[in-house]
Amino acid sequence: MKTMTESRAGTGVSPPTTSFQEPTYEGDFVLDEPLLLDCGRALAGVTLHYAVYGRLNAAKDNAVLVCHALSGSALVGAWWPEVFAPGGVLTLEHDFAICINMLGSCYGSTGPGSVDPETGKIYGPEFPLVSIRDNVRAQARLLDSLGIRRLRLVMGGSIGGMQALDWAVHDPIRVQKALVIGVAPLSAMGLALNHLQRQAIQHDPEWADGHYLPQRPPRKGLALARQIAMLSYKSAELFDERYGRNPNRNGEDPWGPSALENGQGGGLIGGRFDIAGYLDHQGERFIERFDANSYLAILRTMDTWDPLRGCSSAEAFSGIRAHVSFVGISSDWLFPPQTVRDFAYTMRAAGVQADYREMTSAHGHDAFLAEQAELLRLLQ
Repeated sequence: MKTMTESRAGTGVSPPTTSFQEPTYEGDFVLDEPLLLDCGRALAGVTLHYAVYGRLNAAKDNAVLVCHALSGSALVGAWWPEVFAPGGVLTLEHDFAICINMLGSCYGSTGPGSVDPETGKIYGPEFPLVSIRDNVRAQARLLDSLGIRRLRLVMGGSIGGMQALDWAVHDPIRVQKALVIGVAPLSAMGLALNHLQRQAIQHDPEWADGHYLPQRPPRKGLALARQIAMLSYKSAELFDERYGRNPNRNGEDPWGPSALENGQGGGLIGGRFDIAGYLDHQGERFIERFDANSYLAILRTMDTWDPLRGCSSAEAFSGIRAHVSFVGISSDWLFPPQTVRDFAYTMRAAGVQADYREMTSAHGHDAFLAEQAELLRLLQ
């Protein structure tokens, strides 16, 4: 076990320490044939970066696939450590957990920052639309290479939940159970928020139509996109409780001039409130760990996921053999709990063994990461 720390400048509080589980193995898998995408294009030389925890048993029937969220990585032990805690969903003594970095990401799998083998140049804005189903097909090839024909569980939250459900839909023989947390097809509000995030990046002059240099990325645009996203990941109740109308904790005065104004002239900006300081801090952290074009790619993957597009619920879900458990989050307004519940009931009406349970939390959509212990108690 290792520990990692996070802090926010000027809090005056010691940073929290979180234990995380190191992978048993971490590596790359390269598809030996091009991956035909739903959009009609093909990706050649596709690389999937993945990490495994535990060991595959002789029968190869103890595999669990964990699917990460939008800006996550294959290192599930770092961002979802409680799933390995005593009494958690997984145990290293009995399970073989594998997490595969999504296509489009910047954490090892093929994405906009990769080299297109056909041109010898970085994909950049020419990277194609990759669907959730495309990811599932690619991941299936990796599992095939490991001899895994059975998954006792596929689990994920947010866009990871989209992957978990698509696994149950498109590979029904392999999947025994699916755990889908905090997700349904994006509503108009969700699509609107993602649109604003794209606009923030694209209107940064440094984006350069997606052809930016690695040393000159669109930092301001990506930081603003992340701040918009943070609004949808949290709840108004949590923001009021934590930040309220307090001045920024670094000493700025919202009723006085901003630091940039040096105490002189106009009052158009002023000092920041605490919530503004929090959002700016989140943006600053994010630009140090993620790529703008990867962010755009995965947003489109999320936007375009809709299992019912062009078909009825019976046509979409009747082939599912797995038991599908949905989890809604009481304060989630990106994927409201009633929407998740209705989605579960739609599947049940189509003949799927589906159940719904609800996590009570003020943390909003992020609750499945922010209150992991509470989530695990709900699942027991």
